[in-house]
Amino acid sequence: MRLLSSELIKISTVKVLFSAIRNHRQRPAWCDERRHNGRGFTVVELIVAMTILMILTAAAVPVVRVTIQRNKERDLRRALWEMRDSIDRYKDAADRGAFQVKVDSQGYPPDLDTLVKGVDSNGKKMRFLRRIPVDPMTGKTEWGLRSMQDDADSDSWGGQSVFDVYTKSEGTALDGSKYKTW
Repeated sequence: MRLLSSELIKISTVKVLFSAIRNHRQRPAWCDERRHNGRGFTVVELIVAMTILMILTAAAVPVVRVTIQRNKERDLRRALWEMRDSIDRYKDAADRGAFQVKVDSQGYPPDLDTLVKGVDSNGKKMRFLRRIPVDPMTGKTEWGLRSMQDDADSDSWGGQSVFDVYTKSEGTALDGSKYKTW
């Protein structure tokens, strides 16, 4: 009896398989789910994703440009403040009589290199600036100089002393002002 039940199970299994094969509809090869297995993306999905990425990139580019310009402007303000502060410290030390200066210089340094190299004061070297900063707008260490004898809006330096510094860039800031006027 045992052999009979196992044979019955085999026969019923074979019947089920044949009926499944008989009832199976043929599908075209391109829509066969067994080949696709749910992996990968369709062309439409890739096009939509690329379009979204291009829109986001196009929106981000102006923001990045403004951020870069804002950072350069911040660096320019910092460099101008640093040099003007060193000029003021030189002037204060000269007014206190810490070192001798030319009579016609009114206590201002003769050039920016003097602030970096320093001056002798009672056998001691006084330095006012570690290095001449790079102008972030031009990428050079060349700055526009003004002396006390120059006009306030003059672009040429008389060469007597350094009263003020400005950038040589002709650009316009985000707020609409010219960099030269900072």
